[in-house]
Formats: sequence, structure tokens, C-alpha cells
Amino acid sequence: MPKFNYSAIESASGKEKKGVVESASSEQAAAELKAMGLIPTALAPEGSGGAKLTVGGKKDVRKLNAPGSPQGDQQQRPKKKKGMSFGRVINNAGLTVFTRQLATLVNAGMPIMRSLETLARQEKNLPFKEVVESLVESIRSGSNFSDGLLQHPKVFDRLYVNMVKAGEAGGVLGTVLDRLSRFMEKSERIKGKVKSAMTYPVIIVFVAVLIVGALMVVVIPQFEKIFSGMLKGQPMPDLTLAVLAVSNFFKNHYLLAIGLCVALYFSFKAWHKTRAGTRAVDWFLLHAPGVGPLFLKSSISRFTRTLGTLLASGVPILQALIITRDTSGNVHVADALNVVHDRVKEGDNVARPLDSTKVFPSMVTSMIEVGEETGALPEMLNRVADTYDEEVDNSVAGLTSIIEPVMIVFMAVMVGTIVIALFLPIVKIIQTLS
Repeated sequence: MPKFNYSAIESASGKEKKGVVESASSEQAAAELKAMGLIPTALAPEGSGGAKLTVGGKKDVRKLNAPGSPQGDQQQRPKKKKGMSFGRVINNAGLTVFTRQLATLVNAGMPIMRSLETLARQEKNLPFKEVVESLVESIRSGSNFSDGLLQHPKVFDRLYVNMVKAGEAGGVLGTVLDRLSRFMEKSERIKGKVKSAMTYPVIIVFVAVLIVGALMVVVIPQFEKIFSGMLKGQPMPDLTLAVLAVSNFFKNHYLLAIGLCVALYFSFKAWHKTRAGTRAVDWFLLHAPGVGPLFLKSSISRFTRTLGTLLASGVPILQALIITRDTSGNVHVADALNVVHDRVKEGDNVARPLDSTKVFPSMVTSMIEVGEETGALPEMLNRVADTYDEEVDNSVAGLTSIIEPVMIVFMAVMVGTIVIALFLPIVKIIQTLS
């Protein structure tokens, strides 16, 4: 019996797997792989040097040498020129728009393949256009829409793929896509509000650094010459000496100062990537004065909306908890959800182990418990998410009103310290002259 080398993606974990399978034909080999829970991406007879045909959107398993065949004609067509891509193929906002448009087309009664073809034709982002076209080819070759999404893990995360898979299994793909697009829109809105709250202080700090840098490098050295000439060897005040020392360091060793700042930045990033660094930063974000409650409310909103959306789409509870854990964005929230997953696996409910973690407020666990008792857990989770979305709005408004005067005082203290340091020698000179 012929043997075929294959490359495939595990449908459960999304990991790539390679191996050899024995089968009477390439089509039967592809069917056997799918029965094993694998989505084939490449398949070719063992020892064959011929081209491979896609099973999921790239190439197919048969040789493409036959002239006049559709495959042979396809091989002879000029290849499309690929667009250059730097970083991510598409950002979250663009993916949200794509999902909303796809949901609208599917709910209007248009088949999924035709909907994707329509979106591919109007897509201006060339790298993402190629992704959509590969999804069309995947469906045309007989794969499911979710199988095609699995081939692009950098574009479509596990949450996206599993919701689509649940929608296909339940025959409600349009409804699930609509729910997914609303989830993504709300998530982007919350992220935007948190970022907007952080923008103002960042700008203020940047302006303060520029002003202080200009004073240190340009203004203060001029005053140092004046003071040295007029005091005639008399010692300057300690505050003035300290400011002059900092000024001389930045003036004479500015490259070293810039290098130290860059080194500190990359050292922090490298430390943040470690397990200890991630835990420390995430703990600080949840407990920091002022911003801690904002990040906690944002994490609760993300957790409840993700879990509620997955459950409402038909994803099993254990799988939904794993996906929510992996997309939580905070290691301490992920640890809490890991505990919940293990307890639910043993037969417990969600509310009790969630309350025992002490990460989430009692109001959240109480509402989840009510949802479990009434059999309306997805609806209750989404209601909690809506409540905390409003809390995030109020926290952002309150934080912005507090940050504004704090930043003004911060700049006043920095500039005022320099002014006082320059004013003290002038007082001493006046006293000496009098």
C-alpha cells in the first residue's frame, strides 16, 4: 500500500505534526488524517519529488505535471506577487472590521466561501488579502472554515478558531460571527479607554523630560560660569552643587546617559519576559495605587465576557476555561482560572473555586453563582462584563481627573527645584555685596 508523507495541524492544540501514513490514495489518506484529529496542510507520496497540492489552502497532494488539467493549468499561471509585511499581518481593529463584515454577509444568506471571496476582492491590506484568499482555497478543497483559520495562528487566536468551530458544529456560524465581532468591538473599546487614560501622563512626562534636559544641558552651565566668577571661591549651596553635578554629567557624558536609559529599558523588557518578572509586573498592575483598580476591573470584564461569549456559542465549559485562561492577559488571573478549571473537571461548579482564589470580588462570584443556579451562566457573565465596562469608564474618567493635577505638580516640583537651586547662589551673592 502506498505511503504518504504528511504535514498537519492538530485540531485540539494547533501544533504542527509531521509523519507518514499508509493509504490507497491521497484522498483517502487526507480523510484518515482528519479522522485522527489532524488537519492536513501538505501530503505527498513517500520519495516523490513532485509538487504537492493543498489540502488546506496551500498545495494539494497530487502531482501537478499533467498538461491541460486544472492543476497543470494552475501551475502554469503566473504567481501573484506577495505584499511585503512587517510585524503583524493585521491589527486587532482591522480584524474586528473583517469579522463584522463577514458576519453581516453570512447572516444575509451568502455562503461562507462567497462571503470570503467578496471580502478578499475589497481588501486593501495585501498580506491579509492573501490570508483571506488562502481561506477561500481551503474551503474550496473541502476543509471547514475553522480548519483554514488554524493555518494562520498569528492572525486568528484560539478564541477566534474555537468559536467558529462551535458555530460550524451547531449550524449557527452567522450568529457566532456576529457575537464574536461584538466581543472584539467591546474589547477594543475597553483597551482604547485604558490607553487613553495612560496617554496624558506619558505626554506630560515626555515634555517634562525635554524641559529639564534643556535646562540641564543649556541653561545651567551658563549660570555656573556666572556663579564661579561672582562668588570668587566661596562654596555654593548644596542643592546648587547637586544640580550642577547632574548638569555636568548629562553635558559631558550624554552618550553614556542615553546608553544607560536604553540599557535599562531593554533590561526591563528582558526581565519582564521571565516568569518572575511577569508575575511581579502583573501583581503591581493589579495592586498599584490609582491604576490598580482600573486594571483589575478591565481584567474582570475581559474574563467574564470571554467566558460568557464562548459558553453562549456552544463551547464546552472546560475548553472555554482553558481558552479564557490563555487569553486573560494577566498571570494571576490565569492562575485563578487554572484552579477553577481543575475543580470544575473534578465536578465542582465555577463560583466556589473562583471565590477561593481571592482574585475576584465577591460580587462577581455571587452573580456567577446565581447564573449557575438559574441555568443562565452565559447571560450572567455578559451582564457582569457590561457592569464592569461601565466601572472601567468611570475609573478612566476619575483617573484622568486625578492625573492632570498630579502631573502639573510633578512638573512644578522638578522645574521649581532647578529654579531654587539657581536662585540660592544669587541670594548669597547679594548678601556678600551688601
